[in-house]
Amino acid sequence: MTEGDICEYRNIYGYLLSASKCVATSIKTLREQLEKQGHTAYIFTTTDPNVDKSIYERNIFRFSSIPFISFTDRRIAVRGLFHAYQVAKELNLDIIHTQTEFSMGLIGKFVAKNLKIPCIHTYHTMYEDYLHYVAKGRLLKLYHVKQMSKSFCYHMSGIVAPSLRVKETLERYGIDEPIEIIPTGVDISKFSKSTNENIREKYKINPEQPLLLTLSRLAFEKNIDKLLNAMPDILARVPETKLMICGDGPARESLVQQVSDMNLTDSVIFTGEINNDEVGSYYKAADVFVSTSVSESQGLTYIEAIASGTKVITTHSPYTDSILTDASIGMTFTGEDELVNKVVDYLLNGEKYNDSKPREELLNSISADNFGRKVISFYEKCMLDFDMKKKLRFNSDELNKAKGR
Repeated sequence: MTEGDICEYRNIYGYLLSASKCVATSIKTLREQLEKQGHTAYIFTTTDPNVDKSIYERNIFRFSSIPFISFTDRRIAVRGLFHAYQVAKELNLDIIHTQTEFSMGLIGKFVAKNLKIPCIHTYHTMYEDYLHYVAKGRLLKLYHVKQMSKSFCYHMSGIVAPSLRVKETLERYGIDEPIEIIPTGVDISKFSKSTNENIREKYKINPEQPLLLTLSRLAFEKNIDKLLNAMPDILARVPETKLMICGDGPARESLVQQVSDMNLTDSVIFTGEINNDEVGSYYKAADVFVSTSVSESQGLTYIEAIASGTKVITTHSPYTDSILTDASIGMTFTGEDELVNKVVDYLLNGEKYNDSKPREELLNSISADNFGRKVISFYEKCMLDFDMKKKLRFNSDELNKAKGR
């Protein structure tokens, strides 16, 4: 099989962890890029009560599932191990790419082992940031996350880390399988073509009114409460500012109560969950996108906001510092005072930060096309390594047989 032939008829097999929007977006982008470059991608995932069963889903296979404990908006498969193997065998897959460490991921490892094909994994979730969700942090400890991650990644042909932070974390866990840093790409054209049509009108926000946006799962580790705590100081300096909070999740009730307690009801808008196809319009409608999260493995929302032409302010980290290298793209902060000052600076002096060149250079490096090329290159590398190891094992077995005669 030549390299050119591989591009024509290789089958790529992906697993989708339902409910996590960033993971789902990453898989959707990857599938589009694989198909764009001549590959076939199949997705094996869990059933979803929000998906109409009468609608045909091309190259998607769903397996019975139940809500996951402590993450009821996420699901785990409860059966389908051997069915997945039979389907995968008929599809004549070349490689399996898992996207979760739980049921579907374990099924993926089982299928790959029995089909004798390489299996790679993308480590999306920094579980050590979520331990408090399970029995309020009393049941699972960092040690358990380390052991679980190490066990799952054992014998993987390769691991994709969306950021340096993820790679360093996996290495700290003692994982020595090949790790490649490949940030999830963004379909830049999708966001650059979006408009803010009707968003401000829908929520009765004047065209000239300063608008801050935060968009994520409303979870406690996203630290949206810290952004709310900063709002009185922001309003004292830019009185007409509105904050739009997009998304839903376990922290919503607490955040709504905080807004009420702080008398911010007239300044804060909760939109609830928004359709993925409309996300670009919300970014475009905002003057500044703000994230106070410290739990992102990559932070796809930052990239989407940048692709939409919206300034970004987010928590300081090695990853955010590496992408927000110019104030015309965005800025990071470490404390509430710095957050307030940078938000106010953008709202009052935004015209000072309109150099388009740094943004264009960044978007080129993180485009969906570039993402697809890097993943395919990693697939090819892992497949070559897998075949080489298989040949070495075969030769070793033959030599041992000869010695045994």
